[in-house]
Amino acid sequence: MSSELNVPSGSPAPGASERGGSIGNGMDYRDWVRRSYLELVTSNHHSVQALSWRKLYLSRAKLKASSRTSALLSGFAMVAMVEVQLEMQYNYPKVLLVAFSVCTTVLVAVHLFALLISTCILPNVEAVSNIHNLNSVNESPHERMHRYIELAWGFSTALGILLFLADVVLLCWIKFLPVDSGAVVPRVNGSIVYSSSVSPGHAGWQAALASTIIMVPVGLIFIVFTIHFYRSLVRHKTERHHQEIEELHKLKVQLDGHDRNLHII
Repeated sequence: MSSELNVPSGSPAPGASERGGSIGNGMDYRDWVRRSYLELVTSNHHSVQALSWRKLYLSRAKLKASSRTSALLSGFAMVAMVEVQLEMQYNYPKVLLVAFSVCTTVLVAVHLFALLISTCILPNVEAVSNIHNLNSVNESPHERMHRYIELAWGFSTALGILLFLADVVLLCWIKFLPVDSGAVVPRVNGSIVYSSSVSPGHAGWQAALASTIIMVPVGLIFIVFTIHFYRSLVRHKTERHHQEIEELHKLKVQLDGHDRNLHII
């Protein structure tokens, strides 16, 4: 049985030995080319499988991160909307209230949409990733659902965090603007109400302005970092693809040279 499985070493062909076709260790040039080809095919197969598994684990990590971030930030936004206490004796600017309501609603909707995508796709990816079989990666829907995964990742990180920063700024204006406003306007029924005119002198206006001044550079830095990160990631992927193409080209040249040598032999 073992003698049938072993590849016969044989002696190199006379033409091969005369033209330098003998490789050594009892293996002629034809056997060496055949073994090199088999090793190349096997390595390419394993590299493709490794790439598929890497994409699977990356998709699973993105879904987990987006689900955690979306649940956390949407919960904070809902708590901020519920727990905010509006001063009933102060006339808030209508634009400020509408902006806060719209920003918080869009923020919660965006994060809940990302959470919905993650909740629907993640169990299917987790079920496949726990199977210790190389061919089971083809059963995962991460390739077909790649656009939805990237959409959830973008909503949870880029758009969702920008909306959260804007919501924090609007919340600071709503919370601090009535503080020490000073202007009081009496009503006919005897009640009093603070004036909605924004005077730059009082402490509440200064506190809200300070939070805005701090948050604007933070938002700009976040946007610059996001653009730089994605450009670096795309550049890294492009360089990796170029390296793989060059390696494949070198292997093709080597195989073509081996084929010519075989024809010469």
